[in-house]
Amino acid sequence: MKKENNVRSQNVTDYPNDNTYFLVWDLRKEVDIVKIKTVFSQVCALVINLNNSALDRFPDAKASCVMGIGYEAWLTLGLPKPLPKELKNFVAVKGEKHTAVSTPGDLHFHIRADKKSLAYDMSSVISGLMKGIAVCTVEVHGFRYWDSRSILGFVDGTENPHGADRAFFAVIDEQDPAYKGGSYLFVQKYIHDLDAWKSLPVHEQEKIIGRSRDNDIEMADDVKPKNSHIALANIGDDLKVVRDNMPFGNVSSNEMGTYFICYASTFATVEKMLTNMFIGDPPGNYDRILDFSTPQTGSLFFVPGLDMLDEFSG
Repeated sequence: MKKENNVRSQNVTDYPNDNTYFLVWDLRKEVDIVKIKTVFSQVCALVINLNNSALDRFPDAKASCVMGIGYEAWLTLGLPKPLPKELKNFVAVKGEKHTAVSTPGDLHFHIRADKKSLAYDMSSVISGLMKGIAVCTVEVHGFRYWDSRSILGFVDGTENPHGADRAFFAVIDEQDPAYKGGSYLFVQKYIHDLDAWKSLPVHEQEKIIGRSRDNDIEMADDVKPKNSHIALANIGDDLKVVRDNMPFGNVSSNEMGTYFICYASTFATVEKMLTNMFIGDPPGNYDRILDFSTPQTGSLFFVPGLDMLDEFSG
């Protein structure tokens, strides 16, 4: 599953860091389009500058900022046509019991750093530019929970590709030559019912996930329930995405969740995964984790390659 990629992509293949800021911004309709385009160009230049500066000043901090652009923003900003082949407004996936909701989103920023102060500074300077032309509709501060576990207590991302396969599954190549080096970015903000989850015995939790909690070993196929998360969310070795999920939350209100985020060379893979989870395979056999995890957002973005981002910066 390896390929050579001679174009520069944004940092979509890195591994999750200790601290992450997720920001979704919607462009203000009342702001003059000339100003919006001017600030957008400045933001593109800023993203490039922040990444270069972080690499030079803090080479061991694993810091980066990745920017994605939504379908409506692509049109508003007058970006190249034809559009990336699979860039569109995400359509909600409605099952009999659960729904993967669709929510607006014009620009998405995924800001990572092992040092929280660096992630904060990068987020702050981006927000300083953006607030004149857009409204921030989602701000999530993610953190690493123990050995990359979700707040549900299970290791998250075990099925992620590694090595050169990360670029194969996350970065566009010849399937859309005009957008080589780009990626599709899909995000969902989930809130978990931790009280209900924690009331379950560990062996029942393990059946819902499809893995052992303590040592992260997948159940054998003849033991793993057909409606477990692993059985439905993993759709084959040839159809993978690069996940960078992070826990977040407010302990006093018990509003704890997972920010699901994935990069993919084709959005069709993500759609297949969501269909399995929410509608079921076969229909009705939905992902049992959804009885304890409710998506509040769902948005699709396109992450341009670095050369295209440089062009957008003017």
